[in-house]
Amino acid sequence: MQTILLHPAYFGPISQFVALIKADSVLFENEDNYQKQTYRNRMYIYGANGKLLLNIPIKHTGDKSNHQKYREVRVENDFPWQDQHWKSLQSAYRTSPFFEFYEDDFMPLYMKKYEYLMDFNYDCLELALECLQTGREFSKTSEYFKSPEGVQDARPLIDAKSRFTGEPEQYPQVFQPKLGFLPNLSIVDLIFNEGPNALNYLENQELFLP
Repeated sequence: MQTILLHPAYFGPISQFVALIKADSVLFENEDNYQKQTYRNRMYIYGANGKLLLNIPIKHTGDKSNHQKYREVRVENDFPWQDQHWKSLQSAYRTSPFFEFYEDDFMPLYMKKYEYLMDFNYDCLELALECLQTGREFSKTSEYFKSPEGVQDARPLIDAKSRFTGEPEQYPQVFQPKLGFLPNLSIVDLIFNEGPNALNYLENQELFLP
């Protein structure tokens, strides 16, 4: 597969990482406008009562045109979102096979204060790639193109509103015996449940593009 174009996300969904792993090379969109209701500032994990949304609050500019650059979006740190998200991850995955193995790697992300959302998301991406034990490198765009040429445009995978219709292979999830399998959650769900096998799982899934 050729170069694939993706958005940096908050521990993006598994479908995004399938695309990332299967590509020959990876390019991240660095010059687009921010949009709401996307995986830019939210992720879904498997909580005790089912699918759980973790949302990063952002500072609003008051610009009704909503034409703020993604890389200029600031995190609203007056709200203790990092503490809440970390506690939610602990509650959801403390009994998963590999949470304790990765816990010390994830914790610093929720202790360090970030000014810009994109900086935080790139750090999340780097950690996910490290946990997957892949040497996958990536580059970033320097200009925005609505219809880019020479790449496979997988930017729609950032849309949290789009319905996932893929049929991925199931893997064991903490609350699956009680509530069933939930597909296409955040990459953290796969990492905490599958550990070193997570990369092999991604390599064997079908690419899904909405």
